[in-house]
Amino acid sequence: MATETAKVWLSRCFGVLQRSLYVACTALALQLVMRCWKPVPRGPVLWAAQAEPWATWVPLLCFVLHAVAWLLIFSILLVFDYAELMGLKQVYYHVRGLGEPLALKSPRALRLFSHLRHPVCVELLTVLWVVPTLGTDRLLLALLLTLYLGLAHGLDQQDLCYLRAQLQRKLHLLSRPQEGSAQ
Repeated sequence: MATETAKVWLSRCFGVLQRSLYVACTALALQLVMRCWKPVPRGPVLWAAQAEPWATWVPLLCFVLHAVAWLLIFSILLVFDYAELMGLKQVYYHVRGLGEPLALKSPRALRLFSHLRHPVCVELLTVLWVVPTLGTDRLLLALLLTLYLGLAHGLDQQDLCYLRAQLQRKLHLLSRPQEGSAQ
């Protein structure tokens, strides 16, 4: 659904709801993978933390790294516009007759969006690979998603500088006292 051909077809059929439909289908596909996932019983295991102290510390380290990865994913929502990522802003702008939200973005933001496939690639790779036990089924999933992310992801130094500036701007806005609040 992320190919240009699919986007054109979806836009023609669903108009402004194209992005929201894409997000809903992606969430549905992820739910299906999670609900239908069946580990390969007695399949080969690439690595497993079974002996002490590894059986205690490796799962704990994996848990901490997963927690940090998910916190980073949520913090990225400070930099990017969550409503726009979900397709809600496009629908709102269309209903209000404001045009396309991307038309109001700076050239630096548009450049970043053209390079950035998804803002949480590194965090997703952490969740995929940092596990106490890696069997062949999980290895196949991790390899396929790593290949997909590797082919789709391409940030450069200018994009990283823009991301840093956006984060600083949003943190500054969040740290300002609200008007009318007691000091």
